[in-house]
Amino acid sequence: MDFERIMDRRNTESIKWRLFPEDVLPLWVADMDFRSPSAVIDALHQRVDHGIFGYGAPPADLAEIVVNYLERHFYWKPLPTQISYVPGIVTGFNLAVRAFCKPGASVLFNTPAYPPFFGAPKSAGVPYVTNPLQRGSDGSYHIDFDLFEKQIQDERVGMYILCNPQNPTGRVFTREELTRLAEICLRHKVLICSDEIHCDIVFDDHQHIPIASLDPEVADNTLTLLAPSKTYNIAGLFASVAVISNPEMARQYCDFRNGLVSGPDLLALTAARAAYLHGDAWLKELLAYLQANREFLMETLASELPGVEMHRPEGTFLAWLDCRNLNLQPDPQKFFLEHARVGLNCGADYGPEGESFVRLNFGTQRAVLEEALKRMAAALAARQE
Repeated sequence: MDFERIMDRRNTESIKWRLFPEDVLPLWVADMDFRSPSAVIDALHQRVDHGIFGYGAPPADLAEIVVNYLERHFYWKPLPTQISYVPGIVTGFNLAVRAFCKPGASVLFNTPAYPPFFGAPKSAGVPYVTNPLQRGSDGSYHIDFDLFEKQIQDERVGMYILCNPQNPTGRVFTREELTRLAEICLRHKVLICSDEIHCDIVFDDHQHIPIASLDPEVADNTLTLLAPSKTYNIAGLFASVAVISNPEMARQYCDFRNGLVSGPDLLALTAARAAYLHGDAWLKELLAYLQANREFLMETLASELPGVEMHRPEGTFLAWLDCRNLNLQPDPQKFFLEHARVGLNCGADYGPEGESFVRLNFGTQRAVLEEALKRMAAALAARQE
C-alpha cells in the first residue's frame, strides 16, 4: 500500500475536506486520508456488480470472522452468538444509555472526552458526571481512582462509558488500570459500556486489552463496542460491532433497538467482512506509517513549534496538543485556522479540561502533515515579530 499517495478528496462527499475553505488543510475529524485495503474495495466491487440490493442479513460467517479477529489480535474469544451489529459506535452507546440507565441514575466518563459522550446522556435526559484524567509530571494522563469511586457512590452512577484507547489523549490503559476500573464497577453494580473503536491503532509495546476479556464476571457486566471503521478507513459505511456476553443484557439491548435502529446495510457489512478477514497485512503497514508520522510530529513540535506540548500518544492517530503556554487568541483552533489555514479540532469541545488544546489528526500523508506543521510554525513565528 502506498500511504504516500495523495488522494484528492475535495470533490467527494468528505466532511473532513468540505468543512473548511479550499485553502485550509483539514487535520480534524478522525478520518484518515488513505485508500482502504484493496480486499475491501474488491469485495465492494463484487457485491455492487451483482446488481441486486434487496433486504439482507449479515453474512452467515461474519460473527465467526469477528470472533477469530478478536482472538488473533486481542486474545479474546467471545461466542459468535454474543456478536451483534449497529450502524456506528455513537449509535451504539446512545442506545446503551437509553436501554440500561434507570430513572435517577447517571452516566460517568473520563474527560477530556469525545464530544458525543456529553451528547448521549443529555439527549436521553440522563445526568452525567465527568471524571477528569489527571496529568503526571511528564504530561501523561491517568485515572483518579479514588475520585472515580467517590463519584459513583455520591452521584448514583448507573453506567460508566470507557474509551480505550482514549480519545483524545491517546492513552492505552494497562491491565492493572482496567482491572481496578472493573472491580470498582462490579462492587457498585455499575454497567460498563466500552468504546474500543481505536483498539487496532496501538503503538510501541502497548497492547490493547478489551476490558471484557479480563474475566467472565467483568464480561457479564460489559457492553463492548468496536468497529473496522477507523482502522480500515471505512467510517462512512457505518458498520460497528457490539459484543454482549450477558444474555439478559443482550436481550434488553436488542429489544430496545427494535423498530428504532436498523443494522448496518449490505455494503457496510460486506466491507467489514473483507476488512476483518483480509486486512491484517495492510494494518501492519498502516501502523508503521502512523508511528513514523507520530515521531515526525513529536520532533517537529519540539524543534519548530516551541510552546506547543504533546505527550506521545500510545494509540489512535490523534494528537492532543497543549497550547496553554502560548495564550493564542481567541483560542488555538481559531488561531491556527485564521493564521495558518490549518483546520484542527477545538479542545474546548472535549470538556473544560480541553481549554487551550487542539486535536490534530496525523492519519494523513507525510507531505500533508509536513505542510500543515510548516504553516503552524510560520503563524507562531509571525505572532512574535
